[in-house]
Amino acid sequence: MALITRRALIAWAAAVLAAAGLTGCAARSASPAHTLTYWASNQAPSPELDRKVLRPELDKFQRRTGLHVALEVVPWADLLNRILAAAVSGHGPDVVNIGNTWSASLQATEALVPFDRATLAAVGGSGHFLATSMASTGAPGKPPAAVPLYGQAYGLYYNKRLLAGAGLRPPATWEELVADGRRLTDARRGRYGLSVVGASYTEGSHFAFIFGRQHGADPFVHGKPRFDSPGMVAGVRQYTDLVARDRIVNPSSVEFATDTPFVADFTSGKAAMIMAQSNADSAIRANGMKPEDYGVEPIPLPDPLPRGGQRINSHVAGTNIAVLTGTGDRDGSLSLVRFLTSAPEQRILNKAFGTLPVTTDDYSDPAFNTPAARTFRYVLAHTSAPMPMVPDEAQFETLVGNAVAALLADAGSGGAVGQAQVKAKLSEAQSQMEGLG
Repeated sequence: MALITRRALIAWAAAVLAAAGLTGCAARSASPAHTLTYWASNQAPSPELDRKVLRPELDKFQRRTGLHVALEVVPWADLLNRILAAAVSGHGPDVVNIGNTWSASLQATEALVPFDRATLAAVGGSGHFLATSMASTGAPGKPPAAVPLYGQAYGLYYNKRLLAGAGLRPPATWEELVADGRRLTDARRGRYGLSVVGASYTEGSHFAFIFGRQHGADPFVHGKPRFDSPGMVAGVRQYTDLVARDRIVNPSSVEFATDTPFVADFTSGKAAMIMAQSNADSAIRANGMKPEDYGVEPIPLPDPLPRGGQRINSHVAGTNIAVLTGTGDRDGSLSLVRFLTSAPEQRILNKAFGTLPVTTDDYSDPAFNTPAARTFRYVLAHTSAPMPMVPDEAQFETLVGNAVAALLADAGSGGAVGQAQVKAKLSEAQSQMEGLG
């Protein structure tokens, strides 16, 4: 694991916040008695729909405990910076959702309550949660910084009608995906094989990790960053080539920073396929596309797999829930965590958001046993790997993710994006990472 001091990480956080214009923002103070403040991640197609799902459940919690929950739904694009602002200032919400890949980085800030044995017992114990999901809750050998809330994995969504109309089956290899994408692309009619969320640094970092692993690379080796290794360069180029060389992605999608226009491309028929996490189901259905109109398969792997490559087509994705150390009501905050991770609430919330339960309870509900759900469950169990659980992981996501977004933007505007350009951008991210040490 990379060694990083809390002081160094806070310095990095302050630099990120300054770049985002958030360093001087007013932080929320500790909640008053009998009120908990909860920052929920934006899981639904819109924050309004998140509130529509969560508010009745939080009202149910209030009836049981007497604790009111002030809810704020924070978009993913803002959530990490908002949490870092809380870590720097010492003030923030009582309870917060976090991307599970951020667990070790936020753990290093000491802003999150450690889930030691007693604290875990207060929310049901470690055996209450799936082992795969618990693997992404903090650095190995330390008490978890959070517990799982929603489980996810990446898959390939495809429009059945468009593929059938072209005489195609779902691609079984990466090479078939590219070839099929070319057959499905008709730029003059505004139709493409794929759409991407090109301006999202989190998406960029996820695919850099996934495709890098397929080429035998890891962003950290013995705790040291290796962002510009040959395997990482090849993995990022595999992704950027979809725009730069293969031209099967709508150039306008490199500007998408959220899932909303990305899903709209798919449901309108402008994109025949998308690589998305399991919660895209709810957005696809909300846009009027019926489950029988689309299918989901694992993202296909290169064939043959590059030398040293691993059969990885997703990271262990999902959302965790944490308690901030500055909470004014630690017991009440833990009771909210226990409530949201209870079996009844896991059924309600994961069904609504199209995610997967993260506890060991019986989930025979048909909603979790559809063909799509079975695909995602298989990927999560068999062909996914956790993002590096090291304190530097959030910096990796920011630096490499922004590098990938910049490369896609260059490709979308017609710029040259090949081996040299990818290597240069990743080397720049590597230098920035080393400068934070």
